[in-house]
Amino acid sequence: LTFPLLSVALLVSFGSSMLYGYNLAVVNSPAAHIKDFYNTTWSRRYGHGLAPHPLTLLYSLTVSIFALGGLVGSLLVGALVERYGRNGALSRSALLVLVAGGFMGFSRELGSPEMVIVGRCITGLHSGRVCLGCGAVQGPFLMAQSPMAHSQGAGEDFIFPMATGSNLRGFLGLMPSIFICLGVFLAQVLGLPELLGEDRFWPLFLSVVVIPASLQLLLLHCFPESPRYLLIERNDVCGATKALCRFLGTPDVQDVIKEMKEEQRSLSSVEMVSVWQLLQDRSVRWQTLSVVVVNVGMQLSGIDAIWFYTNTIFENAGIPVSQIPYTTVGTGAIEVIAGLIGCFTIEKLGRRPLIITGFCAMGICSAGITISLLLQTALPWMRYLSVACVVGIIAGFCMGPAGVPFLMTAELFTQSHRPAAYIVGGSLNWLCNFTVGFIFPFLQMSAGAFCYLVFCGICLLVALYVYFIVPETKNKTFMEISHIFA
Repeated sequence: LTFPLLSVALLVSFGSSMLYGYNLAVVNSPAAHIKDFYNTTWSRRYGHGLAPHPLTLLYSLTVSIFALGGLVGSLLVGALVERYGRNGALSRSALLVLVAGGFMGFSRELGSPEMVIVGRCITGLHSGRVCLGCGAVQGPFLMAQSPMAHSQGAGEDFIFPMATGSNLRGFLGLMPSIFICLGVFLAQVLGLPELLGEDRFWPLFLSVVVIPASLQLLLLHCFPESPRYLLIERNDVCGATKALCRFLGTPDVQDVIKEMKEEQRSLSSVEMVSVWQLLQDRSVRWQTLSVVVVNVGMQLSGIDAIWFYTNTIFENAGIPVSQIPYTTVGTGAIEVIAGLIGCFTIEKLGRRPLIITGFCAMGICSAGITISLLLQTALPWMRYLSVACVVGIIAGFCMGPAGVPFLMTAELFTQSHRPAAYIVGGSLNWLCNFTVGFIFPFLQMSAGAFCYLVFCGICLLVALYVYFIVPETKNKTFMEISHIFA
C-alpha cells in the first residue's frame, strides 16, 4: 500500500464518507434547539406556535430530506463522472457542500427554517454523488487503485493484477465505512454542551461540513485522475501511465497498461444492461434479489433511527438528560472500533460471517431495547441495558452490514450488469433511509417500546436469507458465484 494510494484513499474518504456520517448524526444533538427555532419562527410569522404533531412532521422532514437529496444525487452521478472524471466529480460535489453550509449557517440570522431544509437536501445530493452507498464515485475511485485482477470478480474499477501486491479489495472497500463511523463520532463530540451543543451554536454545528469539503477541494488536485478512467474512458495512455507510476511507486507499469488495453477492447463489445433489463434477466435473478434484500435490510435494520434520534432513545430509556451527550459519544467511540475490526478482518473471515453476525447482533439488541423499556419502571437498572443494546446495534452494524453489501454488489455481477445493480441497490438504500428518518418518530409515538421489534424481525430475516442463499464471494470469480447461485 503505497503512500500516494493511502493518501488519496484517506483524502477521498475524509471529504466524502466522513461528511456522510457527520450529516447522519448532526441533527441528533441540536434537535430541541432546531424545533424551538421552527416554533419561534412560525409564531413570529403567523402569530401562533406549531402544535406538537406538525412540529414533529416538520422536523422529521428536516432529518429525512437528506436521503431524498441522496437519491437524486445517486441517479445523476453517472453523467457527472462521464463528463468530468472522478476527480472532477468529487470537486464539483464538494462545491455543493459549501453552498449547503451557507444555507444552514445563515438560516437563523435570516429567520428561515426553509434554508435548513434546503441545506440538508443539498448535503444529501453531495452524499448521493460521492458516497460508497451509491457505488458511483468514491468506492470505485478508491478500489480503482487497489491491486487485484478482473478474474476475481471485482468491481468495475479494479485494475491491477494480483501479482502486483496483496489483495486489498476488502480493506479499501470497507474504508469508507470507517470514515462514516468517524463522521458520526465527530458529530457526537462537537454536539457536547462544552463545544457546539448550545442553542446559539446549532447553525455553526450544521455548517461545519464546509471544512472537510474545502480541504478536499484544495488537495484533490494534487493527485492524478483514476488510471482506469484515463485509459479506458479517455484513451489517455500517457496520463494513465503517469498516474499508475505515482500510485504504485514504480516505473514498471507496462503489464498493467497492457491489461487495461485488453479490458478496453473487451468492454467495447459489452452492452450495458438497463435497470429494467436487469430485473427481467433470469440468469441473475438471485443475485438481484440478494442486492435488494441486503440493501433494504441494511437501512431498515434500525441503524438510521439510532443515528438520527440517539438522544431521544436514551431519554425514553430513562438516562438522565445531563448524561445523554456523553453516553452518545461513548457509543460513537465503540462504533469506530467495531468498524476497524470489520475492516481488518474481512479478508480473513470473509463477507458472509461478518454480515450474518452483524444482522443477528442487531436483531437481538433491538429486542433487548424493547425488553428494557418495558421493565425499566420496575427495574431501574434496565436503562443501562438499553445503552448496551444501542451499543450492540451500532457495533454489529459497523462490523459487517455497514460496508459489505456495497462490496458484494460489485462481486455478484459482471461489468455489463454492475452499473444497473448499483442503481437498484443505491436507490433502495436512499429510499429506505428516508422512510426510517421520516416515520420513526411517529412509529415511536404509536407503538412505544414495541417499535424496535420491527427492526428485530427485519434483521433476523435478512440474516437467515444471507445464511441460506448468499454464497461467500471472497476470492471467487463471477462464474463460480453464478454456479453456486444456480
